[in-house]
Amino acid sequence: MPRAVHVLAFGIFAMVTSEFVVAGLMPQMAEGLGVTVPQIGYLITVFALSMALGGPLLSVALLRLPPKTALMVLFPVFLAGNVLAATASGYPAMVVARIITGVASQAFFGVAISLGSQLTRPELRGRAVAVILNGLMLGTLLGLPLATLTGERFGWRAAFWVISALTVAAALCTLIGVDRTGRPEGSGTFRSELTVFRAPRLWLTLLTSTMVIGATFSAFSYLNPILTEVTGFSSGTVPLLLLAYGAATVIGNTVVGRLADRYALPVLLGGLSLNVVFLSGFALLAGFGIWAVLCMLGIGLVGVTMNPALVTRVQRRGNARPLVNTVHSSFITLGVVLGSALGGVGVDRFGLRAPLWLGAGLAVTGLLTLVPDLVRRTGSPGVSGPERSGDTASADSEHPTPAPLHAGQTP
Repeated sequence: MPRAVHVLAFGIFAMVTSEFVVAGLMPQMAEGLGVTVPQIGYLITVFALSMALGGPLLSVALLRLPPKTALMVLFPVFLAGNVLAATASGYPAMVVARIITGVASQAFFGVAISLGSQLTRPELRGRAVAVILNGLMLGTLLGLPLATLTGERFGWRAAFWVISALTVAAALCTLIGVDRTGRPEGSGTFRSELTVFRAPRLWLTLLTSTMVIGATFSAFSYLNPILTEVTGFSSGTVPLLLLAYGAATVIGNTVVGRLADRYALPVLLGGLSLNVVFLSGFALLAGFGIWAVLCMLGIGLVGVTMNPALVTRVQRRGNARPLVNTVHSSFITLGVVLGSALGGVGVDRFGLRAPLWLGAGLAVTGLLTLVPDLVRRTGSPGVSGPERSGDTASADSEHPTPAPLHAGQTP
């Protein structure tokens, strides 16, 4: 695996740490900015909405730049947003900071995934994407607890300064460790890139991603107040619990990454079903420490860790080029918007268990989006084994004909 792929994962790590930091510091930020906890939760929504809407526009603006140059443009923008967050004098300034960082983060995801694919051989591209997405998991495992612990000890503003330092380090590593390349292979005009979106099945596949991530983030966005105010853990214990949650995501991502190429549909079916169980169990048992923690870890194992399977399905229904990757990331972040925003409304009206019930409902909706593929699979008696996942045929020009995948192609 090229060194550059791991460097790109470091950049994703910095971006994700910034995205998640608010979830770990809700009470402190609410007090410091003079607002309510649900209002701080809406900062997660603002970040995600900026990613979903602004990220693709910025990515399109950068399409003519070599990928490495585009990344080196995005780092200073992202850094400026985090410095503004660290120095924000009030809630409006924090909202602006989240918009800036959200737009830059989304564009970075799209460019990084495309560049990672460009730098590796076709048979290793799934594995490369999984390595890059490990930046996402490590952001949960290490970045979020680090930022939360920093905020607990030195104030929430210090957490954004730490993220700013991580951004500078990631930019330097990218400058040194990533070779300059031309435009992504297979890229054409913006109009030609849009033709793939004419397929209805692609849109349904994108909707699955929204539901999977929305279900997870409806709970994840409010883990801190749920664990402290409902379960009864101290604020000093929460970073350790978040560390355990992050470890669960790394384990889940590793398992899903190994299965996604051959069993994308069964993996998503099983993951969503288990998430319904864990989210409902958390809602029912949030007042019981050990059971609440077990359910939380279960959500970590089968929630955002579905990403490798989601990426595999989308790239096969569309292609692996920058626009499809960026639009898919937008649908993922729309899930963050949906989960965190509706979760905030639920907290206001029904209390802190409401986001957990909401997540279970979104997971059920995600299962419903899989029904057409399940029907198609059972209606194809001539296909068996891994090929019956409903996802083996690729619409990408790099895979013009359906073919069995081999173990070496698993991410």
